[in-house]
Amino acid sequence: MGKRILVILGHPSHESLCGALTDAYAEAAQAAGHEVTLLRLGELDFDPSLHEGYNRIQALEADLVKVQAAIRWAEHIAFVFPVWWGSVPAVLKGMLDRVFLPGFAFQYRTGALFPEPLLKGRSADLVVSMDTPPWYFRWIYRMPAVHQMRKTTLEFCGIRPVRTLLLGPVKGAAPQRREAWLAKARALAGRIR
Repeated sequence: MGKRILVILGHPSHESLCGALTDAYAEAAQAAGHEVTLLRLGELDFDPSLHEGYNRIQALEADLVKVQAAIRWAEHIAFVFPVWWGSVPAVLKGMLDRVFLPGFAFQYRTGALFPEPLLKGRSADLVVSMDTPPWYFRWIYRMPAVHQMRKTTLEFCGIRPVRTLLLGPVKGAAPQRREAWLAKARALAGRIR
């Protein structure tokens, strides 16, 4: 029986390697019998800034209400994004800031050191492109973007396990190499259980 899968393109442009990886992942998941919803953050209309932090409620735009509904619906979420300056693109970070809110993604508890995670029962994949060689990103830089997404966001909110596919270096990569990365994204989607 297939799963409900949400695929989120965290690159602002669909005309990118990440756009192609997103499409490859989504197509492979659908071909494997899963129900797939695709969100391209660069096509959504929302203010990425959480202006008052959690001090004041900031109404969600219609597109962010749809993002929350898609996350609630999903059993598995794939995030496809490039590493920019060691982190995620602003459009992805802005969506996380605005959507992964108290009462939706986690809930503060009186007297408890950590909040209660509210997104349990979901798993995730991170498909991450970069200009840095993945071994260097892993061992020298210590994968800040991956830790931000996996540890301090998704697992913090109860989403686990989180698998990671690191692809790079992108700059100057031959077409055959890019095709191999698309094949890896397809294979990752094909292993969803």
